[in-house]
Amino acid sequence: MTDTVEALPPEIQLDDYLAAHNATIVTTEGSHAVSVHGELELDGHRIPYHLVPDEGFLGKSGKWRKLDAEARLDLVKERWNEAARQKLESQLAACAREVFAVDGVDPLRALSAFMAKYERARVRCTIALDRVAAARSRQSADKAAAKTRDAVNLSRYPESFATAYAMQRHFIAVLGPTNSGKTHAAMEHLQKAKSGVYLAPLRLLALENYTRLQQAGVAVSLITGEQRKLHPDATHVASTVEMLNPERQVEVAVIDEIQLLDDPDRGAAWTAAVCGVPAQTIYLVGAPESREAIESLVARVGGTLEVRTLERKTALQMDKAPLLSLKNLKPGDVLIAFSRREVLNWRDKVIEQGLSVSAIYGNLSPEVRQAQAERFVAGETQVVVATDAIGMGLNTPARRIIFTTASKWDGYAEGVIAAPLAKQIAGRAGRFGKHETGYVAGFDGLTHKTIGALLRQKPEALPNNGFFVAPSLKYLEAISQATGEIRLKQLLSLFTKHINVHDEFFLPANLSDQMEKAEWLDALPLSLADRYTFSLCPISTKIPMLENALHDWAEQRARGKAAPLLRMMGTGGRNELQYLEDSCKLYAAYAWLGYRMPETFPDGEMAQMLMLSTSERIDGLLQVQNAQKRKGRRGSEPARRGTGGGRRR
Repeated sequence: MTDTVEALPPEIQLDDYLAAHNATIVTTEGSHAVSVHGELELDGHRIPYHLVPDEGFLGKSGKWRKLDAEARLDLVKERWNEAARQKLESQLAACAREVFAVDGVDPLRALSAFMAKYERARVRCTIALDRVAAARSRQSADKAAAKTRDAVNLSRYPESFATAYAMQRHFIAVLGPTNSGKTHAAMEHLQKAKSGVYLAPLRLLALENYTRLQQAGVAVSLITGEQRKLHPDATHVASTVEMLNPERQVEVAVIDEIQLLDDPDRGAAWTAAVCGVPAQTIYLVGAPESREAIESLVARVGGTLEVRTLERKTALQMDKAPLLSLKNLKPGDVLIAFSRREVLNWRDKVIEQGLSVSAIYGNLSPEVRQAQAERFVAGETQVVVATDAIGMGLNTPARRIIFTTASKWDGYAEGVIAAPLAKQIAGRAGRFGKHETGYVAGFDGLTHKTIGALLRQKPEALPNNGFFVAPSLKYLEAISQATGEIRLKQLLSLFTKHINVHDEFFLPANLSDQMEKAEWLDALPLSLADRYTFSLCPISTKIPMLENALHDWAEQRARGKAAPLLRMMGTGGRNELQYLEDSCKLYAAYAWLGYRMPETFPDGEMAQMLMLSTSERIDGLLQVQNAQKRKGRRGSEPARRGTGGGRRR
């Protein structure tokens, strides 16, 4: 008789296989792929790499999602094995030899192109060789070209923040999961400081901590892109991270959600904040996987660093079984869906069970999201249905988080959500002093199993280089002066190209939206400063009403005329909620421009008032829909009972 060992589940086998082969699964170009890392040894040089093998693509995200765990494991083994590694390293070695064969250039700088975990090996080899060619070209460049390069030399990016760069700054990284009290620890020091600034990822968080400082008796101002509440004797400021003032020296700064350094769309604001906040003590608050990135960036910008790690204050555990039916919902539960449409659909289904609901999704203004969350906290509603907007900046002490799905549209296809996002959302379950244990579940068996696997996954450390940088107007003006180029789109393109060539430590942020706006702005007789400002206006060009408004506003500015605010009128129909949400965004964009171009946008204060009143209308409409559907349910119950053959009255 022999002992038998039960085989590990395929999901665990896949995780173990990836770990053993220095690989992870990433989403890139709308597909899932194997991203691998390692080190080449060539002529006494050690060359690190982190990229996607040419054969490492596993299929479109939608196709990958349909595979069961065993099929995924088989596919990964087929695409990434020892033979595949040897082939990849031979490919990289051949490229490296070409680079080393060129005299007069720094080969290791060119070969840093191999560190790009979301990109194909052959693409990065081409970039490495292009860098060598560019470097040789630069050697013979004339004085004007040298001035161009100097204008965009981002190896000196931290030095561009002169006030902060001249200071002796001390960084304190406070790292921990959701519900570990990390922000509280930093805010306690900020509150006691003689002066300070809190930098938030969201207007909602800036407002929350502005109120917190106010209640503690601190003279504080609120500054966000769309809203300002200025205290005449303010010692402190609570603001969104993009509104950093790099000239105002303070004693203490708190930069929240520091893991967003790795966000291609907004990470540049966190890079700028770490490089540029002029504070004696700077708290970097965020997820534990940020540690290596923080250590690397602080070493580059200069300053001392201490790291404090915190543990979660309440236990978090998976329910033993999926929810399976809305009849099993209980007050204090939060349902997670990943689109506005799904949130409203699930809300209606929950109401049919006789429960009152708060609905929270990204399209709502911060004020409406806050109001909906506060109703839940106060017990006015029993259940929350929300998107991942609930994962940051909302106080929703949930007893249990229930995922209706583990998949989300990523801009290309449906795909399983990333483990950090799953953990951030799940972390909302439980609240110290209210729910001592937080529970997590999936609605169905597959979702329950997938979420469980994501929560068990060891977090991947943020990269310790490749920090995102966006161009300031100052940088673009320097490029323009050196090159004679005046078109905004071309200046943005030059900025991006020169980052790629000069310094792999900093990478260009995702400028696609800004460049899309720049294309039509360049056709208007506007100064570079004006075109730059309009290109940054936080308004969606995917919604015709909002896109048309931005075009009209820019044209009015070009004519030298004021652009009065037009009050939007509700449709009163079935699409009224969507219309009001879009109107709120329009008012917010007008208020944003009003602070930057008050002579053209004189109705900024009115825009803020309308933004607030429209938010109240949206919140009221959500409550009316909630009440009407519950009333309709109660009214239909006798009819449903009557169809069962019972006696009529």
